[in-house]
Amino acid sequence: MEARLSPKEPLKIGWREWVGLPDLRVGAIKAKIDTGARTSALHAYRIEPFRRGGALWLRFELHPIQRSEAMKVTCEAHAIDERTVRNSGGGVERRYIIKTLLKLGEASWPIELALANRDQMGFRMLLGRTALEGRALIEPGRSYLLGARPPRPRRRRKTSALRASKLLR
Repeated sequence: MEARLSPKEPLKIGWREWVGLPDLRVGAIKAKIDTGARTSALHAYRIEPFRRGGALWLRFELHPIQRSEAMKVTCEAHAIDERTVRNSGGGVERRYIIKTLLKLGEASWPIELALANRDQMGFRMLLGRTALEGRALIEPGRSYLLGARPPRPRRRRKTSALRASKLLR
């Protein structure tokens, strides 16, 4: 995980932005900026704890595209903590916390993320106030101030093979 220096002037961001999570191989995920949330949260399911070198690690899957299960990313990350977090409904849950690199516009820095199943939520990721503190100013009436969604890698089309019978004509 590589942290870059933050700019001297804070980033100006909207209430939702495209972000990247390069350590998790997620080039773009839509994040809701939520100053009411202390901790940032990432949609994750099939969370499997395991040990690597004596340390607790997590293997999990996520769907980075909102309202779609077409793309799935399998991730592994070191668990730095397990905390009690209050969910959006006011209930208390235990969640694993990971530390990963956030890419927001041209800036990047490490943040903590709580892993939670956010299938029923509007956004696959929440960016809480702790991750943005001292780095960003939010314009709540605007969106995507740092740019549109980065282009997705194109899938190659399958080319149909020519039949031998067509070649002989």
